[in-house]
Amino acid sequence: MFSLLRRVTLVQWIAIAIVIGVLTGVFAPGVAANLKIFSTLFLRMIKSIVVPIIFGTLVVGIAGHGDDVKRIGRLALKSFVYFEIVTTIALFVGLGAANLTRPGDGIRIGGTAGAAVGTEFASKSTQVTFSGVMEHMVPQSFFEAAAHNEVLQIVFFAVIFAIALTQVPAGRAKETMLLFCEGLSQVMFKFTGIVMKYAPIGIGAAIGYVVGESGLGVLWNLGKLVLTLYGALVVFILCVLVPVALIARIPLIEFIKHVKDPAIIAFSTASSEAALPMAMKNMEAFGVPQRIVSFVLPTGYSFNLDGSTLYLSVALLFVAQAAGVELPFGTQMVMLFTLMITSKGIAGIARASLVILSGTLVQFGLPLEGVAIILGVDAFMDMARTSVNLVGNCLASAVMARWEGELQPPHQQNAEPLLES
Repeated sequence: MFSLLRRVTLVQWIAIAIVIGVLTGVFAPGVAANLKIFSTLFLRMIKSIVVPIIFGTLVVGIAGHGDDVKRIGRLALKSFVYFEIVTTIALFVGLGAANLTRPGDGIRIGGTAGAAVGTEFASKSTQVTFSGVMEHMVPQSFFEAAAHNEVLQIVFFAVIFAIALTQVPAGRAKETMLLFCEGLSQVMFKFTGIVMKYAPIGIGAAIGYVVGESGLGVLWNLGKLVLTLYGALVVFILCVLVPVALIARIPLIEFIKHVKDPAIIAFSTASSEAALPMAMKNMEAFGVPQRIVSFVLPTGYSFNLDGSTLYLSVALLFVAQAAGVELPFGTQMVMLFTLMITSKGIAGIARASLVILSGTLVQFGLPLEGVAIILGVDAFMDMARTSVNLVGNCLASAVMARWEGELQPPHQQNAEPLLES
């Protein structure tokens, strides 16, 4: 019996917990009202991850590539400009989709406490201006910022720290600090994995509580959220990635042929890393020089997560709508600016987007309960955003090769056979 239970995957446990939570919310709303504590515990554990994982991954993402940036120079500058433009467009597409479909309308997060959530957000948003964000971004104390989960301040400190680390001469001091940050990142990802083992309980409790408060309509909202994300990703591919490929004169049919197998692996496993070896091999077969592939693809996994950044903007507005908070355009732009910064440096590892979303919600005074609700369907969204991340990075390597004048598509060469699944 125990061995049978161990074969049940996390996604399956979450699905079971959702069913139990829904049934509890429908048939025993009184019991469901008392389940919130289990969801709260889960969310508090998630909050404890935010600061160390953002600090560690950002420092490694910048300082870890410091020597490469100096050596590759022009390629690095072009890559980062491209990454920033495309991911910012992805954020705008996500904001537009969520504003159009409004998947969070009708959910009541916190029940009667919804007004209090709106009041808390209003008190924060009155100070949310561009100049206010710029001033607030600079921490007076790293430890004070960490204690209050001030994400922008942690990001600012981590970026300056990483830049300073790249300027330290090679030696024990530099290697020690870089190894510490790499170790911190690895430990926190394992920490996240441990916390996720409690996720079925936290998610089931959250779903039960919300269904008890809002009724079965919340399931329609979750389905609408998934469809909104998939629709937005399709729009992003057709209206952004395809035009970029055409402008860069990338042969689309050949590109699709080379990227489809790693994209299928990324979709089925929800892991960009699982598809990375095949993606690198196939992009070299497509005609991208090895030096460009070896820089752009790994760096893109930290700085060019198109699907994940689009997902973050959709999820953020979903939570705001579920909390009954109307975000003016100016505030949405400030949130977009925040996501544009905080989404950098987070590798394509499962649940990393959850950490960024949680930190941004805390930054703007929005309820973390929305994260537990989103997690109920996160597996379906994770597959789509991960595959788009991979396709976007493969395209970035081809665009950089074309920009450098070094792309040799298969019809111009005797290409190596594709590495297929």
